Amino acid sequence: MYDPETVKRVREQRAAWEKKVEASGSEGNGPFITTSGRPVRRIYDPTDIADLDYERDLAFPGEYPFTRGIHATGYRGKPWTMRMFAGFGSAEETNARFKYLLSEGQDGLSIAFDLPTLYGYDADDPHAEGEFGKCGVGVSSLADMELLLDGIPLGDITTSMTINSPASVIWAMYIRTAEKRGVRRGQLAGTLQNDILKEYIAQKEYIFPPKPSMRLVTDTIEFASREMPRWNSISISGYHIREAGATAVQELAFTLADGFEYVRWCLERGLDIDDFAPRLSFFFNCHNDFFEEIAKFRAARRIWAREMRETFGAKNARSWWLRFHAQTAGCSLTAQQPEVNLLRTTIQALAAVLGGTQSLHTNALDEALALPSEKAARLALRTQQIIAFESGAANTADPLGGSFFVESLTNDTEDESYQYFRRLEDLSGVIPAIESGFFQREIAESAYRYQREVDAKERIIVGVNDFTLDQPPDVPILEMDPQGEKRHLDRLKRVRRERGSREAARRLKALENACRNSENLMPYILDAVAAYCTLGEICNVMRDVWGEYKEPMVI
Repeated sequence: MYDPETVKRVREQRAAWEKKVEASGSEGNGPFITTSGRPVRRIYDPTDIADLDYERDLAFPGEYPFTRGIHATGYRGKPWTMRMFAGFGSAEETNARFKYLLSEGQDGLSIAFDLPTLYGYDADDPHAEGEFGKCGVGVSSLADMELLLDGIPLGDITTSMTINSPASVIWAMYIRTAEKRGVRRGQLAGTLQNDILKEYIAQKEYIFPPKPSMRLVTDTIEFASREMPRWNSISISGYHIREAGATAVQELAFTLADGFEYVRWCLERGLDIDDFAPRLSFFFNCHNDFFEEIAKFRAARRIWAREMRETFGAKNARSWWLRFHAQTAGCSLTAQQPEVNLLRTTIQALAAVLGGTQSLHTNALDEALALPSEKAARLALRTQQIIAFESGAANTADPLGGSFFVESLTNDTEDESYQYFRRLEDLSGVIPAIESGFFQREIAESAYRYQREVDAKERIIVGVNDFTLDQPPDVPILEMDPQGEKRHLDRLKRVRRERGSREAARRLKALENACRNSENLMPYILDAVAAYCTLGEICNVMRDVWGEYKEPMVI
């Protein structure tokens, strides 16, 4: 990018300047490191990106390798989707929150499910006791999904669902709800998280062993590629990996490695890469370190484009696109001085926008204390709206492109990610690495380092280890309807009583037989859901055939 003479001259000037700064003794105490612990130099100049090739690494927005964005016009053609994550208590309560957010300018749904739903249990299962509705909405049958989506224009809006091990069942409920209203499945647009590998790595909300779980994911990708062309059948997620304590590089490398693994399974199934790859999507965390996060997103696009084209042989340019949703970092929120979380979220959201996200969720200021109140959720949405319509950040594509610092961080992030890819190859791939505890150890070590820095006050967390106040937080706490669980359980009993019990049993038996062979399971799951078989009944069929996964002891 720069001729050798210029590089030589700048390096000489920089060396002289470095000596002058060191002699002055004016530099502070530091440490000058990113959130992930990567050293940051005093200044960056052309010598830090001297080997950057414009056509190979940068190019224009909308051109391979998409470092500067997948769309030529950035947000000038279309702003990112403001997709606020919501779900708590009963289907009725969450439906009301959806309608409120839509009335306030949100333009996409994102559904949070409670723990029993995430683990594939009905709300009346003993394993679900005490957990109904606490971290998301409870859904036990098609009847609940119908209430959850009542009055929502499913043919016009996009919906994201954060569900993984039982994703195929919840997705089937969504599809059947739409079809009962006359909306064809091919019209539906949205995203199913459906990323089971990151469950084994970080979040631990798995049910079945890895191989049958991967079969389910592959079934959903195959089904979507044939029948639901507007639906992203998987959102390959780094968010939960980061929340568990990973660095920015680990989040990126582990997420992309998972993505490559899903591609391999689909190719082994016999799918053509250009039939399914354009609908693969990603979900990333956006943490506190402004420039590191922007560099992470830019490196992610470049790596994915290169690997999809050069390693996997995709021909369709849309197969090279890394499209992603971002969410501000939940783990960065503090119970102390919760109003400060609004400022953290603003910085994180701006980084996601400058990094080129396709959709965004901004966390509410009270989430370290409870589920978001209506006011807190509105302020979180307003944060995005101010960035979009007042800040000027959306006026140009990749506004920090060409920054010596950002380009150097982007290159470093890419190089370090490939180091992880090589280590995973040495371990024979993602699933063997999971079973050996590789990911878990890497994340644990990173989390430990970060916490030591906080404990030693080497890293300042405002309101926690410095700039503290000796007073309790003063924010209203959301209260859920105490009758919500009772209504849900009554509805579940009524569903079991009023459905055709013989037909439900027949469809569950058909699903069991399909689980024992190699058929795509989605048609059988859709049939079972339509007969009002419950989430727990369907997942228990799979448990009986495949068993449950028990994580091995890792030292």
